[in-house]
Amino acid sequence: MTDSPQTPPRPGDPATAFTPHDHAACAADALKRAERLCAETGARFTPVRRRVLELLLEHHRAMGAYEVLDRLAAEGFGHQPPVAYRALEFLTDQGLAHRIRRLNAFAACSHPGQAHAPVFLICEACHAVAEATGIEVRTALDGAAAEAGFTVAGATLEAYGLCPTCREKRA
Repeated sequence: MTDSPQTPPRPGDPATAFTPHDHAACAADALKRAERLCAETGARFTPVRRRVLELLLEHHRAMGAYEVLDRLAAEGFGHQPPVAYRALEFLTDQGLAHRIRRLNAFAACSHPGQAHAPVFLICEACHAVAEATGIEVRTALDGAAAEAGFTVAGATLEAYGLCPTCREKRA
């Protein structure tokens, strides 16, 4: 479902990644939620971890670990791969980011602090990534697994295609 041009998408709405919106407010809101969640759980939101999340929040797309590392090194945070990998691992462990396996990259979570079943919509042309809620998909998966006597511990669905802008450009 997409919102009409007069109604901007809501934060967390997958259409947000593919439509013009106040991205500064979008990123600031996500950063505030991350700070609150870390404070509530006692997780150490160090300056490098915070900066990595800020980098992931700059655009609605996934970033590879080495791209993150290059940006960190340019800003004086260090240039050893563990710097980026440890920060990305922390963010994924805290539910603040997700690994996008198809792209071998990471994206900020659109629903931090909420139990959800992410479905990633990945544009093959511009690599924009939208995180849609996949509750119905997860329910169907759990049902199929239960019929086989299997319990699903976790699942991520990655769908690829074209975002509305890239689809229009190709038309």
